[in-house]
Amino acid sequence: MFAMRIGVLTFHRCINYGSYWQARCLVQAIAARGHDAVLLDHRSCAVTSAEWRYAFNPQAPERSSRADLRLYGAKLRRFAAAQADLPLSDPFPLDQPGLMPAVDLALIGSDEVFNLRHPWYGGKPLFWGAGLNAARVASYAASFGNHDADWGIPAHQAGLLRGLDAVSVRDANSLRLVREAAGLDAALVLDPVLLSPPHVSPPPAEGAGYVLVYGHHLPGWFADRVQAAARRRGLRTLSVGYRNDWADEQRLDAGPAEFAALVAGAAAVATTYFHGCCFALVNGRPLACAPSDYRWNKVRDLTALLGAERHLTFSDDDPARMDALLAEPASPAVADRLATLRAQSWSWLDKVLAA
Repeated sequence: MFAMRIGVLTFHRCINYGSYWQARCLVQAIAARGHDAVLLDHRSCAVTSAEWRYAFNPQAPERSSRADLRLYGAKLRRFAAAQADLPLSDPFPLDQPGLMPAVDLALIGSDEVFNLRHPWYGGKPLFWGAGLNAARVASYAASFGNHDADWGIPAHQAGLLRGLDAVSVRDANSLRLVREAAGLDAALVLDPVLLSPPHVSPPPAEGAGYVLVYGHHLPGWFADRVQAAARRRGLRTLSVGYRNDWADEQRLDAGPAEFAALVAGAAAVATTYFHGCCFALVNGRPLACAPSDYRWNKVRDLTALLGAERHLTFSDDDPARMDALLAEPASPAVADRLATLRAQSWSWLDKVLAA
């Protein structure tokens, strides 16, 4: 097998821990296979402006305090430094994919690259393979996010999907959309964080144990139960990346590396986020995940794929159930399922790399 120039096309500049880590994990995994792998560095002033507005005010319509703005600014700077350290191609305009540096293979994904409802990336032609300067184009672990399979997709996007050389997705909702709307027999594979997890160490000195809280606009019933269960276990609650006033500690300025280390060192994880679940599971942390409108498709399908449905919790559950969720890690069956899916995902990716 000869070394190829491979470009990964994803949301690598989002101020989001999961977006950063899925991009880094995939490009590093491909490079470890002996290829010249880079993230295709698309740029857009409009997207950057939207991303930064959200980064400074994630609780919108409520505005961040001046103190929080300083902390979110530090978080943004840490993201910028981490992103600059990624293997990047020469930059090119988001809306002019033909100007991207030539690659042998463009891999679209992971993340919500097919989500037509994404607030600033939704429907951008390059994420559907249109106009890319690549000999071959495939998708790896792509997702439609909160675009539900019942809604279908326009004929134009379905045609673009059929023009790809190979298609894989990371969740059942996306698999159904690709099969029903485009008539493709796509593969179901693992998100890069699950495929090739980052090796991180817990933070050196965090004192007493903590439940890591990850997400914003968390439902009140979830917050109350997490805090009560943590106190019964003698743990503090530590909110990373976003303010949750009910938590004992706010770590709003954490960069991607700090986030990964904090998950690794947590006694448990409470989240509404897809990658919050991914990081908890690969680190063997107890996990409680509450549904949210935007992320429900993703966390529902992830937990079903891994046989980890018991980690989902709902408002009509017995509140006492939270104690077990924050005390007991995933069953060995989840680890076995993850190992099987990891082997299958690598097999699919290796075939695309070898084609």
